[in-house]
Amino acid sequence: MLLLSACSRAEVFRHEAFVFGTRVDVAVYGDSQAEADAAAGAVLREFDRLHRAYHAWEPSELTVLNAALARGETATVSDELAAMLKDAQQIAATGDQLFNPALGGLIALWGFHTDNFVPQRPDPAQLQALLDARPSMADLVIDGNRVSSRNPAVQLDLGGYAKGYALDRAAAILRENGVANALINIGGNVMALGKKGDQPWRIGIQHPRTPAPLATLPLYDGEAVGTSGDYQRYFELDGERYAHLLDPRTGQPARGTQSLTILITPRAGAGTLSDAPSKPAYLAGEQWREHTRRFGIEHVLRVAADGRVEVTRALRARLQFPAPIEVTVVD
Repeated sequence: MLLLSACSRAEVFRHEAFVFGTRVDVAVYGDSQAEADAAAGAVLREFDRLHRAYHAWEPSELTVLNAALARGETATVSDELAAMLKDAQQIAATGDQLFNPALGGLIALWGFHTDNFVPQRPDPAQLQALLDARPSMADLVIDGNRVSSRNPAVQLDLGGYAKGYALDRAAAILRENGVANALINIGGNVMALGKKGDQPWRIGIQHPRTPAPLATLPLYDGEAVGTSGDYQRYFELDGERYAHLLDPRTGQPARGTQSLTILITPRAGAGTLSDAPSKPAYLAGEQWREHTRRFGIEHVLRVAADGRVEVTRALRARLQFPAPIEVTVVD
């Protein structure tokens, strides 16, 4: 046994899939491929379950709920969905409803409820009608497992919440399976467990306009990173970029920011907090710092519409830039 353990060498075992409309990667650091495969397999099965349960336009528990809300009816939902909606409702309230999963109808109008975008602007009359209806998470009434809406225009889309929630579920499953060291990446939403050998995990922050990292940073046990940007889900029409991050105040794609990255230090629900709270800050433009403070987030990097790079002092101390770049440090 001593000889066998001496010959055993830890390595990174990677497991990839395509879920939530994006590539996901579960990297497990250990010395047993069988254990890594089993744990990562459990995570990928959970991702598939979440994808099917809460899909915004293919048949799911969420589309059943949306149909009931549109009819003005009360629906009974799973414990999990009720808890997710309560949490999303609180995040929306903290962010002045800029994070607004009730705007599924607006997302559909812009053509983002499909895997292949058709470059077209929504019908102006339909867009104005939806803006006038002002659906928001505050319209939801959640009583145990019973969910209703004061506003029939509410159509839920958890696309800005589910990836972060999935990170937390993945971390819990990996720990339950005895995995202490792993890196979970869901289309740029990343969470770290433990270390990669004797070094912390290191990740890159995508440059929003070039296919290269803008910066890299170490990620420590229990930390999570999320980015909202205009460079993944978008289409171009008449030379203009239309991204899927829509401003509920105007019904239009947000224009003031190319990307905004937040790092969440270890805490309960760190994965979820790395996803949803980046949306209000992204949509707030130059007022981004006010919104990150509301969630107790001190590690933030923003690339403005004109390419300016702003970073909080706490995150600047962690970043390495592969190329010289002018950075404005913000307290």
